[in-house]
Amino acid sequence: MKQLSLFSILCFVLISFDGATATFSEETCSNNGVFMPNGTYDTNRRLILSYLPSNVTAQKGLFYNASIGQEPNHIYATGMCIHGSDPVDCSDCIRTTSDALIQKCPNQTEAYSWPSGPTLCHVRYSNTSFLGSLDLNPRDSITHGANVTSDLTKFMKIWEDLAVRMVDAASTSRSTPSSSDNHYTANIAALTVFIDIYALMQCTPDLSSEDCRTCLRRSASEYSGPCCNTKRGTRIVRPSCYFRMELYSFSKATFVNFTAAAVVPQPPDSQPSTTNNGNFSN
Repeated sequence: MKQLSLFSILCFVLISFDGATATFSEETCSNNGVFMPNGTYDTNRRLILSYLPSNVTAQKGLFYNASIGQEPNHIYATGMCIHGSDPVDCSDCIRTTSDALIQKCPNQTEAYSWPSGPTLCHVRYSNTSFLGSLDLNPRDSITHGANVTSDLTKFMKIWEDLAVRMVDAASTSRSTPSSSDNHYTANIAALTVFIDIYALMQCTPDLSSEDCRTCLRRSASEYSGPCCNTKRGTRIVRPSCYFRMELYSFSKATFVNFTAAAVVPQPPDSQPSTTNNGNFSN
């Protein structure tokens, strides 16, 4: 029985890294409007984005919003890093992301990015005020690795339980709207004794609890749909929220263990055992 269990686990690990990686742009440029390059709006955009790295890290909550200019060249921007980010990593992430948005969205009046890297950060700008507003689009997603096929029923049970608990945790306001630990959670649940699922959910901290819940529920529900088809790695990004699931840790996040909630009951064994909690394969 132990040999069969080990064989099943090894098969699971081997196919975890199979499959092609999809093309994915971390910068999402909106089609809602354009501006004249090197004009006043472009100047204001470059200026306000240059303020973000130092101002985000100067805030205890690692979240900053600002606006500059006069109509029709008024621009709004926000920047944030996930809770617990190293200040240097955060500043570098905001700076690199701002530069990438300028390059990849050369004349779009709205754009945002949730880049992957040493830490997770978020930069967004627009010619209309968006603070406190729920925006589900434009969205983007990336998946990698093979589809989950082995013990799919058990996998989905563990994942769905984890997702429900994470959405509840993230959408519950725990601090001020100016802190990145508001609407944030990073968790881990056991699939097998050797394999864990890591997931991170973050809404922009200015959202209401209900809007955050709506955004994260939409993204979590898409994981098992046509978008992501239960891949072993998934990111879904929206202007107002971020969702990522992997079989490894990422973004230097501190993942809180949800194993106790995800344990799959094991059949009785001939000898008592305390090492089978969380097993994914029998």
